[in-house]
Amino acid sequence: MNKFLFGFLLLASCKGNVKQTPAEKGFPTSKDRPVLNALFVGDIVPPVGFFRSKAAVGSFAYWLRELKFKKKKEVYLYNGTLKPNQTAQYAVVDISTGIKDLQQCADVVMRLRAEYLFSVKKYSEIVFTDYSGKAYEWKGGDNPKLFASYLENVFGWCGSASLEKQLEKVSSIDLMQVGDVLIKGGFPGHAVIVVDMAVNDKGEKVYMLVQGYQPAQDMHLLVNPLDATISPWYKLSDAEKIITPEWTFYSDQLKRWPFAKSY
Repeated sequence: MNKFLFGFLLLASCKGNVKQTPAEKGFPTSKDRPVLNALFVGDIVPPVGFFRSKAAVGSFAYWLRELKFKKKKEVYLYNGTLKPNQTAQYAVVDISTGIKDLQQCADVVMRLRAEYLFSVKKYSEIVFTDYSGKAYEWKGGDNPKLFASYLENVFGWCGSASLEKQLEKVSSIDLMQVGDVLIKGGFPGHAVIVVDMAVNDKGEKVYMLVQGYQPAQDMHLLVNPLDATISPWYKLSDAEKIITPEWTFYSDQLKRWPFAKSY
């Protein structure tokens, strides 16, 4: 891949239907929302009548619930400037973006999965493939400095198109699990990750989503632009469309990490 093409693909990887911004039509902005009290994903109270699904200690689901939030709710770009749209986030995840325009949408999803596997020393499972199928394997053991360089390399060569190919299709949206990914690969493309779920006595489920975007920016927990009464939770239903603040997904775009029957 020549440098020009690489730059074009990187720039286009998360651009898309940004006209889909219901949040701009009456949903509270970042400034309207009260100061965030939750320190972690697992601190956010589910809607009335819902209870968190069980997650085994040491599992990916358990790890995602321990994602910490920043006290401030503003999303910044990799270059230190504020993101123009400040209506999409409920909270900002306290993980660095870096100073390069690399950690975009699919990169955030890969980063979280890789960081988890690194934390539990499952190094052999840290493998990502580019669109041609070339594998980028982590072989540096517990060296965090080399790991950061490895991730930058992955972000440079892998994206939504390649990640969509690497992940396995979930047969039904009803089978969603914490750790699953909603993804539309391509140029443009986008990806978000399910970071928590809850269920009520009727078996109805709700979930929360974290995203990165283009250009590279703070990863953040998304608001629900269509239902402020339960935001940042989304109801799991058989509806064809899943409308998020900056992208519309479809129910058949739910995918899972290879061989991860349970997180």
